[in-house]
Amino acid sequence: MAAFSPRVFSGMQPTSTLHLGNYLGALVNWVAMQKTHDCIYCVVDMHAITQGLDVWGGPAELTRATREVAAAYIAAGVDPKKSIIFNQSQVSGHAELAWVFNTVARLGWLNRMTQFKEKAGKDRENASVGLYDYPVLMAADILLYKATHVPVGEDQKQHLELTRDIAQKFNNDFAERIAELDLGTGELGYFPLPEPMIQGPAPRVMSLRDGTKKMSKSDPSDYSRINLTDDADMIAQKIRKAKTDPEALPSEEKGLEGRPEAENLVGIYAGLSGESKAQVLGQFGGSQFSGFKAALVELAVGKLAPIADEMRRLLADPSHIDAILSDGADRAAAIAAPIMLDVKDITGFVRRR
Repeated sequence: MAAFSPRVFSGMQPTSTLHLGNYLGALVNWVAMQKTHDCIYCVVDMHAITQGLDVWGGPAELTRATREVAAAYIAAGVDPKKSIIFNQSQVSGHAELAWVFNTVARLGWLNRMTQFKEKAGKDRENASVGLYDYPVLMAADILLYKATHVPVGEDQKQHLELTRDIAQKFNNDFAERIAELDLGTGELGYFPLPEPMIQGPAPRVMSLRDGTKKMSKSDPSDYSRINLTDDADMIAQKIRKAKTDPEALPSEEKGLEGRPEAENLVGIYAGLSGESKAQVLGQFGGSQFSGFKAALVELAVGKLAPIADEMRRLLADPSHIDAILSDGADRAAAIAAPIMLDVKDITGFVRRR
């Protein structure tokens, strides 16, 4: 039989406003992948509620944030006619397949997940079961559509490895049944082992206030990040106030070593311009930061302000966003339904033949 058809799945949580790191680290790549792959882009609202109400903000905030993230996808260039955009909770197969995978995944595998340890902190006994089980739901998200490629950042690579382990164990555990029903793809089994795709031209965008820390939605200082909702004036103000050092920009990349803020700003310029860091330094090497920041402001405003404007236009008509999400959910469910029916047949929940 033929190999699995290439399909991309990825998603972001609607816990707060997306920022420049999300744009350069993911959205730029998502837009490009529409030209070469069938793409499914999800707003993962079920993942969002795995932490306390103080994190996801409650029902009204979840609805608002889901629309905002969907608007960001579209404003950045994800085409809802070409790709599927929907929110996770609207396709029941995510929860159904996660339960099956809960019986496949091993406690030892989950105990090794470093992100749970980081998010739960010292008070792990008070963490939700959902937070602990987050990687299993992520595996279900991906495999419900038999996705073959997943754009991931460094912090999600371990979860994708777990997804591959779950897929492999399911294929092995039910190998005879899969063969009996002729549901396998040659020696590959029923589910593919999805491959990671490292995201974007600038996968690690760091804080504008501290170049050693990743740009984050959770940083208490709004000046640490450029939000996709920031207008031109705010973008310019944040870049001008970004932390630097007293030295001029070097002419070669080696000169950025030990200068995290300089490296971050050069990386942001490179990501927004589509150039390499070496090309950026070839243009600005020897310049003081005042001149470089002025050029970066012009570039960032030109790239990001139109996204913020389009987001505002989209969010002014929430029913339009809801219609896009509903249509996307219908299209996603049409792909997921036969796969979920196969899984039920493989496990013995139903017998179709």
